[in-house]
Order: sequence, then C-alpha cells, then structure tokens
Amino acid sequence: MNRFFRIALTTILLLVTSSAAVAQSSYPHLVMGNPDSAKEDGSDKDHYLMKEKYFALSYNNSLGTPNWVSWHLTEGELGTAKRFSFKPDGALPAEFKHVVTKDYTNSGFDRGHMCPHSDRSKNETMSKATFVMTNIIPQTAGVNRHAWEQLEIYCRNLVTEDGKELYIISGPAGKGGHGSNGFRTKLANGKITVPSQCWKIIVVLDKPDIEDPSSDPGRVDENTRVIAVNMPNVEDVGEDWGKFRTSVNEIEQLTGFTFFDKVPANIIGPLKDSVDDEVVEVQPPVIHGAHH
Repeated sequence: MNRFFRIALTTILLLVTSSAAVAQSSYPHLVMGNPDSAKEDGSDKDHYLMKEKYFALSYNNSLGTPNWVSWHLTEGELGTAKRFSFKPDGALPAEFKHVVTKDYTNSGFDRGHMCPHSDRSKNETMSKATFVMTNIIPQTAGVNRHAWEQLEIYCRNLVTEDGKELYIISGPAGKGGHGSNGFRTKLANGKITVPSQCWKIIVVLDKPDIEDPSSDPGRVDENTRVIAVNMPNVEDVGEDWGKFRTSVNEIEQLTGFTFFDKVPANIIGPLKDSVDDEVVEVQPPVIHGAHH
C-alpha cells in the first residue's frame, strides 16, 4: 500500500468516524441521559430503547406501555397541525406485544400521550408520530384532560412566551388507577398495566444562540429550573398541576431510574433535591371532544 493511498484511507476513516459521532451527538432526545440504560438490541424486552425521530422511549413489553418517553421541546416543533388516529407502533419487533387502540375502548381510561401531539404540531408528519401506542399510557380523564394537560400547556408557554427550550421526560409508575369505570390494574385481558401514578420532569433552559443539543448538558447550572411532578392516576386531580410538584430524587426512588446522568454530578445533584416553587397560574379548563 503506497503512502498516498494510506493517507487517503486514513482520512476517509476519520471522516466516517467523525460523521457517526456527530450523528450520535446531534440526536436531541437522549443528550441528558438514558434513565434505565435501555438497549436497542431487544435483549431486554422490558427496557427496549426506541430512538424515534421526534422522541425517544424505553418500551416495557410486560407493561404494554413505555417506561419513559423523552423529548426536546423548542419553538420549532410547535404549530397547528391536526390530530390523527392512534395506531400500533410498526417499529416494534414482531415478537413484542403490540398494543392497539381498541385495547383501551370502554376501559374507563384515556389513551394518554407521554410526548403530546401539541408538542409536535409543526406539521402533520410530526403530529402523526405521537399517535403510536408505544407513546401512550392508561390515564384517567381526570388527569389527562385536566392537571396533566395544564402542565403541557404551561410547558409550551415557557417556550413561546418566555423564550425557553425544554428537556422533558415522563412516564407511568406503580400499578392500579381509578378510572371512570372504577379501579383497574390491567386492561385488555392483562395486556396493559394501569399505572397508579403519572410523572413528568422538565429541565428549563434559555434558548441558545446556536442550536446544538449535544452541548446542552453543559448549559445546566446551579440556577437551572427543574420541575418534577407526580400525579395520582385518579379522576379528581383537578386543574392545578402545581400542587403535585415533587423532587427528581423522589421520582428516582419511585421508578428506580437515574435521570440526567450526562449532566455533571456536582450540578445535577442539588437540583434533584429541590422542589420547584415558582408561582404558577391555573388556566381555564380545556374543552375536549371524544378524541381520547
């Protein structure tokens, strides 16, 4: 192999490696961490990592729901795209449990988005992506259409009105919720586990001059606002999501997950101990049709 050829080959390999590294680091929905070390190889069906284009999730085949769903929210994802019908997730391997929309029919529980449609409403492609059943958990209407939705609206207002960008992660915990047909622990003959709690964590950052998600863990500092919320999966939670605020540490103890491990430990440690106490206003209830 002559010297010129060796140099050319080395240059190509470096470019390929560099491109792969950039592609990995530019995926925005896991830059803060992978809470349960989920894997893409399917070796652990209860911690199966799915790196979707518009969010990431860890699917739990035993529960029939995600363990968590994680996404980066900027103003560029927001718009007025329409809603779509729910559908099974075709990206799940064939040997996995494929939840379908009728598994929720007449169950007394809503098909509750983790990454909400309105966080991905810039266009129809983005909106449609949120309606896969791997992004859904059984939520009571009292949670899904009230305090939970109020929190979703609050998050979008932080982006549109306050110039923020958010890193959000949410999921179910526990077993057993009280829906409109009474208390249930399972749906669809045991196919889906009904959670007892619904949690969400939000890291609030200022909008950067240059969008580079790979650098965002380093932008978290001791003054960064972190909002952690844990709601019971019952009908009477009301509109005020603020009263369900807790610490990230409490949600870690509840779930067994480790959040934001890509942020320096000396920074994220104290933030995990704190409970957000900023004053928040309760908005008028949202009027819903029958799309849930």
